[in-house]
Amino acid sequence: MRRRKFRSWGPALLLVAPSLALIGVFVYGFIGWNAKVSLTDWKGLTPSDTYVGLANYRELFADQTFRNDARNLLVFTVVFIGGALAMGIVLALLLDKGARGESVWRGVFLFPMAISFIATGIVWRWLLNSDPGAGTTGLNTFLDWFGLHSDWHKSPSAGAITAIALPAGWALSGYVMALFLAGLRGIPEELREAARVDGATERQVYWSVVRPMLTPVLMSALVILAHISLKTFDLIYAIAPLDARTETPALYMWLTSFRGGFFARGAAIATLLFLAIALVVVPYIWYTSRKERTR
Repeated sequence: MRRRKFRSWGPALLLVAPSLALIGVFVYGFIGWNAKVSLTDWKGLTPSDTYVGLANYRELFADQTFRNDARNLLVFTVVFIGGALAMGIVLALLLDKGARGESVWRGVFLFPMAISFIATGIVWRWLLNSDPGAGTTGLNTFLDWFGLHSDWHKSPSAGAITAIALPAGWALSGYVMALFLAGLRGIPEELREAARVDGATERQVYWSVVRPMLTPVLMSALVILAHISLKTFDLIYAIAPLDARTETPALYMWLTSFRGGFFARGAAIATLLFLAIALVVVPYIWYTSRKERTR
């Protein structure tokens, strides 16, 4: 009996065993090591195992810079997720109507996702340039036609981090479009036709029939975008490096660790970011697995 059971799941286990071992060492092993470092007083290039408990975390929560970065991250996340979802859903609805050259438009909308955040940041740094000494360029050239001008990421208010979130939302809108377009195409046309026969308008069909069936897609998009927003580093650094107005915990972690040499504090920031991502991902995994079991 045991041999039969092993023959059923043994080959599959042997197939994935190398990947499981690598993930265990280079993902979860390093996560554990990072958490261990965050409980020490490691400063400089010489490692230190002196245990200090939660002192690094207490210092972070008392640090005004970290609190400002956390506020920036909250604004960035809200604008980034809202912008990517709004643009992606609109694009998906337009393509769902059967636009001419749909395959071409899908490629155009997905192309920004294929570009690295570094390249995206360099392009948008020029588009968002507001330096009068360098001459009006980018979006401000267009705004000047209407007598408007914006400081974008150089604004002293929350508009600075909001401007950084715009290119991030633009880059991921095509991915959101693909998710929702697949969800729309997965809804049986018979359900829409039945609603139309009952006298529902096209708006009512989308609101009462299509919208509820897209809830799983919406949840997946929210989790993916929230996870990306929490760890975004390269885009922000490419557009506005070393600018406190647009700094987030991910950027602060890099500066603290590799510019300041405070590796223990940097590890503490990384651990907090990991916990924040876990708070987003774990409930979603629990919800989806529970839903699968109840089917």
